[in-house]
Amino acid sequence: MVSENFANYGHVIAIGGAEDKTSDLEILSRVFALAPEDNKTVAVIATASSIPDEVLPAYDRAFRRLGATDVHGLEVRDRAQANEVEITQLVGDVGIVFFTGGDQLRLTHILGGSPLLEAVREAYKCGAVVAGTSAGAVALSATMIYNGAAADALRKDAVKMTLGLGFVEGLLIDSHFLERGRFTRLMEAGATNPEHLGVGLGEDAAVIVHSNRTLEAVGPGHVIIVDNRNLVSSNITEIKTGDPVAVEHVIMHALISGHGYDIDGRRYLDPAALRTALGANVEDSRTSRPPGT
Repeated sequence: MVSENFANYGHVIAIGGAEDKTSDLEILSRVFALAPEDNKTVAVIATASSIPDEVLPAYDRAFRRLGATDVHGLEVRDRAQANEVEITQLVGDVGIVFFTGGDQLRLTHILGGSPLLEAVREAYKCGAVVAGTSAGAVALSATMIYNGAAADALRKDAVKMTLGLGFVEGLLIDSHFLERGRFTRLMEAGATNPEHLGVGLGEDAAVIVHSNRTLEAVGPGHVIIVDNRNLVSSNITEIKTGDPVAVEHVIMHALISGHGYDIDGRRYLDPAALRTALGANVEDSRTSRPPGT
C-alpha cells in the first residue's frame, strides 16, 4: 500500500465504539469533514457485524444528515462478495470508507488479500478517509488484538494477536477500553513487544491519525495511551502460559478531545502543542508519509 507519492493520502480514524449517531454526531462530523471536498460519498462496510440490517440504516441516516451525497451500505458476508467487481469499483470511488463494529477476525478473514481491501487502500491513497468503530477500529492497525479477557489479561498468552488491515503501523488499538476494563490487555501485549504503542479507545471517543503520525483525540470520551517502549523489566519470557506477568515502568496517558500524542516521539501533546504539531503539518501534511509507514 506504500506509494512514492504521498500527496493525496487521506486520514485514518479509529473510534472506540458506541459513538453518537443521533444527536450532535461529534465524531462522525469530523470523519465527514476530513473527506475530500469534491467527494462526500460514503461506503459503510458491515462485514464485521452479525446484525448488518440493524447497523447500516443508522449510519445511512447519520451520514445523510451530515450532507453525504450518497451512502452505500455494504454487508459483504463472504470472500466471494469481496471479489465482486461492482463492489470494488464502488468502494474505490468514495470519499469515506467506514468499517462497522462486530468481530474483527471476521473482517480480516473476509477482506484480507481481497480486491475489496485493495480498493479501500487505493481510495485512501487518493484522499479518502478510512474510519472504523469498535472491531472496525481495532482492525485498522497492522497488528490486531482479536481476543483476551478483560478481567485479568495480564497473564502470558492471554491476549491473542494477528495481522490487521495494515493502515497504521506501530499501534495496538483496543476499543470499549474503559467501559470493559481492558487495561491489562494492552499491558500484556506491550510486554511481548514494547515497540508497539497501545491506544485504548473509550466509547464515543476516537483518534485521528494524521500524516505526520500525530494522534488527535476527538469526542467526549477518553483515549488512553499505554506506552511500554521504556519498559525496564518483565518476566514474560521466563514464565509458562497462563502465569501472571510482571512489568516494570509502563507509562500511561489520558487524552481528551483537543489533546494529542506524537507516535514516534512518544510525547503527550496538550492543545497548544497539538496545534503546533498540526499547524506545522498544514503545508506539508499532503506530502509527508502516510500513517501506515
